[in-house]
Amino acid sequence: MGIEEVLSAPRSPWQSPYVERLIGGIRRECLDNVVVLHERQLRRILTTYFAHYHRWRCHQGLEMDCPEPRSIQGREHGTVVEVTEGGGLYRHHERLAA
Repeated sequence: MGIEEVLSAPRSPWQSPYVERLIGGIRRECLDNVVVLHERQLRRILTTYFAHYHRWRCHQGLEMDCPEPRSIQGREHGTVVEVTEGGGLYRHHERLAA
């Protein structure tokens, strides 16, 4: 496959920008807002975060779409309501069926 391992120096964020962006995003958007008491809770929080990240969060690199594209909901689908996830950490808006 032609894949080579590239080693980076410890504590050198400029050498691994993609990983640093991912870890920084998880910390800022998720873990800075909760107190984690045990591993099971951490796994549950991260599972909820990644579900929100892939289904609802807009990404500039994807032209403000999500990794899992969603269909456009027209006005005929009903009124817009706010839906909370992750114990209130994340919110998105959906249309309720008429």
